[in-house]
Amino acid sequence: MALSFFSLVTGLYVLHFSIALILVNKEVPQTRGMLYPRESETREVRSLDGIWNFVRSDQANPTQGVRDEWYAKELSKSRPTIPMPVPASYNDITTDNLRDHVGTVWYDRKFFVPRSWAKDQRIWLRFGSVHYEAYVWINGQKVVKHEMGHLPFEAEVTDLLSYGAENRITVMCDNALIQTTVPQGRITEVPNDGGMTIVQSYTFDFFNYAGIHRSVHLYTTPRTFIEEVEVTTNLSKDATIGEVFYSVSVNGSAANEADNVLHIQANLYDKEGVLVANATSDGKLGGKLQVNQVKPWWPYLMHPEPGYLYQLEIKLLATNDELLDVYRLKVGVRTLSWNSQQFLINGKPVYFRGFGRHEDADIRGKGLDNALMVRDFNLLKWIGANAYRTSHYPYSEESMQFADEHGIMIIDECPSVDTENYSQELLGKHKSSLEQLIHRDRNHPSVVMWSIANEPRTGSVGADSYFELVANYTRSLDKTRPITAAIAVPNTQDKAGRSLDIISFNRYNAWYSNAGRLDMVTQNVIDEAVAWNKRYNKPIIMSEYGADTLEGLHMQPAYVWSEEFQTEVFSRHFKAFDELRKKGWFIGEFVWNFADFKTAQSYTRVGGNKKGVFTRARQPKAAAHLLRKRYFALGRDLDQCSFPEDLFTYIADLIS
Repeated sequence: MALSFFSLVTGLYVLHFSIALILVNKEVPQTRGMLYPRESETREVRSLDGIWNFVRSDQANPTQGVRDEWYAKELSKSRPTIPMPVPASYNDITTDNLRDHVGTVWYDRKFFVPRSWAKDQRIWLRFGSVHYEAYVWINGQKVVKHEMGHLPFEAEVTDLLSYGAENRITVMCDNALIQTTVPQGRITEVPNDGGMTIVQSYTFDFFNYAGIHRSVHLYTTPRTFIEEVEVTTNLSKDATIGEVFYSVSVNGSAANEADNVLHIQANLYDKEGVLVANATSDGKLGGKLQVNQVKPWWPYLMHPEPGYLYQLEIKLLATNDELLDVYRLKVGVRTLSWNSQQFLINGKPVYFRGFGRHEDADIRGKGLDNALMVRDFNLLKWIGANAYRTSHYPYSEESMQFADEHGIMIIDECPSVDTENYSQELLGKHKSSLEQLIHRDRNHPSVVMWSIANEPRTGSVGADSYFELVANYTRSLDKTRPITAAIAVPNTQDKAGRSLDIISFNRYNAWYSNAGRLDMVTQNVIDEAVAWNKRYNKPIIMSEYGADTLEGLHMQPAYVWSEEFQTEVFSRHFKAFDELRKKGWFIGEFVWNFADFKTAQSYTRVGGNKKGVFTRARQPKAAAHLLRKRYFALGRDLDQCSFPEDLFTYIADLIS
């Protein structure tokens, strides 16, 4: 069996890459289905989360399990297994060197399928995310292969299951990153005390956690079912009338019967469950709902009722009005627009104030953690942020739904980070990552922008044509949102900005540049932002700035790594941002980072990256309190929000 995720010579990884001077805009596979699993009158959902069995392959022999057909029987019959939680990264669970394992690992578990599921319906197996590449078997039969961490995949398993009996699912996961994966990395063979070993390296500054990171579900659909729903919205000029446009795709035999014209009954309900609009489509399975006295979706602090969501109910009906399927999803009614100066939501200019973040936590790594997610959103609202970027990969579907509900705007980023060594194969996978991302997230009102890369090497040969192809492909998938990328090269070297709608730049004044020099921050930030705008005549965002800070380290005067220094770095940036805001085209500031996170081992990293305003345990550093005052001050100045009662600590009642 040939495995595409690596080449093997004498049992070892060998790296292959090529530099393509001419790139061809080839088609990439299109995603179908992938609606988030939800129960309804016609659908059931069962979680396969829990404790699975786990085996690691030998690093020097990563394909042994395939050759020996470990998937054909229980893993425990091939190798001793250990328990492994799903969802979770596997790296930090054990006490041995599993953390730095390179190559393949295996999971399996057993589960029952009720006999009732065998009756006139279809069964689907869905993974929220496996990083990086996954092969899946059911009862020893191959079901699906998927490459690209952080994005969902699914397959029909109706004919592979035993009903009213025990079944077995087996997953092989490979974490190897090479120059044609997204993100990129390198595999090398280096000598160690025992002879030779395999080492994974990468230039990005976060740990390459791996495993089954998000939930695994079995779900049922009718034989003919709603496969896709695409929603767009519009508002009247006075924002009193909303329009919800819906388009539905159907899968199943009934969709192909000439004498059975399927149609859609669409119902829209407000938060109180009151029906506010309904429509019946023709055979085109699409239509428009008009909402009078609409409540638009607004970002947090821009309106007293942010994140307002309606529920859209889609009913699939046969010619005789027989109910075939029902699917429901939340809808926010809002408009986006942008020009060379501004970004607007519902016709009102937006000033972004937020963070770059990571899905990262102690023990579970990048595994989905609902408690942590709720804590993070509480902290985002506590600090007064209205946005974040999903640096540097797509975040969980559950977090996207939470952002919808809380009015937090999302710059949705694909997993391309430190992109370099441009090639035709890399271009295809990069475009595929964006196609999968947009297909998954296109209906979220919180998603207001697509980021097509973080810190790509946009000064390199081929960067101009490469990112023109990537940006144009992204626009072909969604013309309703602007495109950006977080650029780190100097503006004089950049070749990608001409293909973007909004320019985002990362720069660490007083840290990576002129470390410790607080007197070299404000003017440098102003000068660089002005230069970016002068070159491209587009809105500008500073998408990363900050300083590593060890919680509890205090030094006066301020000194690098101390909490005082982080606070001073922020303050010098704030002064620059306020000068830039007066120019009309500077539209946002994003701190790096929301919370401390793990990185690869390095003498420059003490337990990971410490640029968070919150610790990895989600407790505030001193700079968090300063940032909170700024974000709420901006909210009051720009959006007329009120201050929280605890924003300022009582000091004294001064009597003259």
